[in-house]
Amino acid sequence: MKRRSFLKKSAFASGAIVAAPSLNAGPAPTTDKDFYELKVYHLNGGAGRNQLQKYYTEAVIPFLKKRGAKVLVFNEFSMEEPPVMYILHAHKSLSDYYDTTLAMRTDPEFLEAAKEYTQVPVNSPVYARFETFLMEAFDGFPRLSEPGQKGGLLEMRIYESYCEDAGIRKVKMFNDGEIQLFNNLGFHPLLFSQHLAGQYMPALTYMLWFNDMEERDALWAKFGPSPEWREMSRKEEYANTVSKIHKKFLVPVDFS
Repeated sequence: MKRRSFLKKSAFASGAIVAAPSLNAGPAPTTDKDFYELKVYHLNGGAGRNQLQKYYTEAVIPFLKKRGAKVLVFNEFSMEEPPVMYILHAHKSLSDYYDTTLAMRTDPEFLEAAKEYTQVPVNSPVYARFETFLMEAFDGFPRLSEPGQKGGLLEMRIYESYCEDAGIRKVKMFNDGEIQLFNNLGFHPLLFSQHLAGQYMPALTYMLWFNDMEERDALWAKFGPSPEWREMSRKEEYANTVSKIHKKFLVPVDFS
């Protein structure tokens, strides 16, 4: 089976392409959108953080940038121990993600740059484990929007849904008005995405950037009481779309 044909069939199987004739389609679906790989590393202390930073600085980031991908790196705002690092790879398409993943296993230049990381001794691991999420950008926000300045605070929200249909309806709610409301109120969105694989399925993740916690609190204080939100949230089609919310506050790392 040819790889392109396989990718197309895989997209249907994973939910990347969903036929929902009972729902209003909202924005016209587009294939010109990002696919995100979010990696959450549970590190082996400060030494693990330093090793992972060196691996990304010397091997991963140069390799991905040459292929048109973007990398954003964050630490937890709380800076708890053992440290956890969140690393986002933004690929321009699903095929770019697939091709890049394969190339990282075979490209001689990359493998040489990554040698110290890949040959780490068993008694000095970089991490305890890492989690990976594969996510597809919403049609209403198809590309990553990077912060306009260094520093600041990132809020990552993961919304679980009790079933696939509820998740599809929540994505529709974002596409048909909720994203626009964020923009109208002065929020700074980085991404909106639907999970294709990973924890919490079915689920979506979005990320918002703020100057500081004070700006974050002030903007959210305007969101709930807004007439637009009240109108949207009362619609029957959007009822019971979110069953659980996970929130994480993150800070950008300089080397991303």
